[in-house]
Amino acid sequence: MTSSSSPSQDTKRLAHAYPEGLRADALMEEDVAWSHEIDGERDGDQFDRSERAALRRVVGLSTELEDVTEVEYRQLRLERVVLVGVWTTGTAQDAENSLAELAALAETAGALVLDGVIQRRDKPDAATYIGSGKAAELRDIVLETGADTVICDGELSPGQLIQLEDVVKVKVIDRTALILDIFAQHAKSREGKAQVALAQMQYMLPRLRGWGQSLSRQMGGGRGGLATRGPGETKIETDRRRIREKMAKMRREIAEMKTGREVKRQERRRNKVPSVAIAGYTNAGKSSLLNRLTGAGVLVENALFATLDPTVRRAETPSGRLYTLADTVGFVRHLPHHLVEAFRSTMEEVGDSDLILHVVDGSHPNPEEQLAAVREVIRDVGATGVPEIVVINKADAADPLVLQRLLRIEKRSIAVSARTGQGIEELLALIDDELPRPSVEIEALVPYTHGKLVARAHTEGEVISEEHTAEGTLLKVRVHEELAADLAPYAAVPAA
Repeated sequence: MTSSSSPSQDTKRLAHAYPEGLRADALMEEDVAWSHEIDGERDGDQFDRSERAALRRVVGLSTELEDVTEVEYRQLRLERVVLVGVWTTGTAQDAENSLAELAALAETAGALVLDGVIQRRDKPDAATYIGSGKAAELRDIVLETGADTVICDGELSPGQLIQLEDVVKVKVIDRTALILDIFAQHAKSREGKAQVALAQMQYMLPRLRGWGQSLSRQMGGGRGGLATRGPGETKIETDRRRIREKMAKMRREIAEMKTGREVKRQERRRNKVPSVAIAGYTNAGKSSLLNRLTGAGVLVENALFATLDPTVRRAETPSGRLYTLADTVGFVRHLPHHLVEAFRSTMEEVGDSDLILHVVDGSHPNPEEQLAAVREVIRDVGATGVPEIVVINKADAADPLVLQRLLRIEKRSIAVSARTGQGIEELLALIDDELPRPSVEIEALVPYTHGKLVARAHTEGEVISEEHTAEGTLLKVRVHEELAADLAPYAAVPAA
C-alpha cells in the first residue's frame, strides 16, 4: 500500500470540469442529435424515444411525514457528483478510461459530473475504500465543488459505504448501485422490470440500515399481553424477512416467464429456424445494427444501456433462408453479478443461438478490453461453444490502424458501420455462410396439389433450384431429415 503523505504521488486529480473528450471516449460516439430525416430510414419508427422524453411524475417528493421504516429500494436522484476510483492494476490510461466510463454511466443516470479522482493503491482499503487520509481529502473536494453524492468505481461492502459516508458527509454509492439504477430507469417489459427488481433486492439485502426506532426490538414470545418473555426480532430483521419473501416470489414469476420464452424457442427449433444473437458491449451499436439488418425500429440513443429488453426479429439471408435475429442486453466491465444472475434467463438467447454476432465499438480507445469483458459474461452463461463473428462497428469513425489490428487479431471478423451501411452486404453474406445448413440434399417433383411441401421447403430449407413443369414443381433443395422424409415419395433422385 502506498503512502498517503502527498496527494500528488498517489492521488491523480482529473480536470475540475471533467474533460469533454474523456466522456466522449466513454460514450464511444460523437454526440449527435437524432433526426427523422437523417436517421429515420435506418432506425425505423422509435416510439420509445418520445415516451422517454415526455414529462413523468416523480414519486416520493411529498413533504408529508410518512412511516419511513418501510424498507424499499431508493431510486437514485443524482444531481452533482464526484467520482473516485482505486487504481490497482494496469496503466494510468486504463484507470482513466475506467473512470471515464463511470462518468458516462453517471450522466446516463441523470447526474452532473463535477470532478473525479483516482488513487494508486495495491488494493482498496477495507474500511473506507480509499483510506482515511484520502477520504478526508475527498471531503474537501466535495465541499469545494458543492457535490451531494460520491460515486465509487467498484462494489463497496456495507461497512465501506457507512464509514466513507461518515467521513465525506454526503451520500455514497458504488458502481453496482449506479448500474442498477440505470436498469431500473430503462426496463420496459414486465420481465425486464422483474429481473431488475430482483437484482436490486439482492443488492440491498445486506445493506439495509435502520435509524430511530427501526433497530428497537418488537415484543415477542409467549402469547402476547403482559407475560411476553423475549424481546423478539428487530425491525431490520423483519425487513430482511420481507425482502427475502419478495425475492422468492419474484424468482417464481421470472421462472414462469422463462417457460413462455422456452415455448417460443421450441417452436422455432421445431420449424428448424436458425437463430442469430447480437451480443456486445453497451453502446457498441447493437440496436443500430439490428435496425439496419431488419428495420426493427428499436430505440437508438447515444447512452449506456439505452435498451434492455431483448428484441427478436425475423430476417432473411441473401439466399432466401429465414432466421431470427435477437438483440440482447449490453454488457459492461465488472457487470454486477446480481444482474448476471437476474438476467440469466434472458441471456440464454445467446446460449441457445446458432451464431453470435459479437459487436465491438471500433472507435473505442480500448476495443480489446470490450471484447474480453463480453466474452467473460458469455462464458458465465455457458455459450462458449456457439460460433462467433466479431462485428467491428462504427468503422466510419474508427482509426484505420485500429481496424487493421482488430481484423488481424480476430480471424472471423468484419468491419461495418450501421450508420452509413458500410460492410452490411458483406456481413449478410457472412451470416449466410456461417449459419448451419440443412443436412439432406434432395431433388423432388412435387405435385401442385401438395403446394404446402413447396412452401415448407422455402421456409425450412434452402432452395437450390425450382422449376414449374406440367406434372408439378421440380425442386432441388437442402432440407432437414424430417422434411426430406416427407419429400421422399416424390424424389426424382435418391436423397444424398
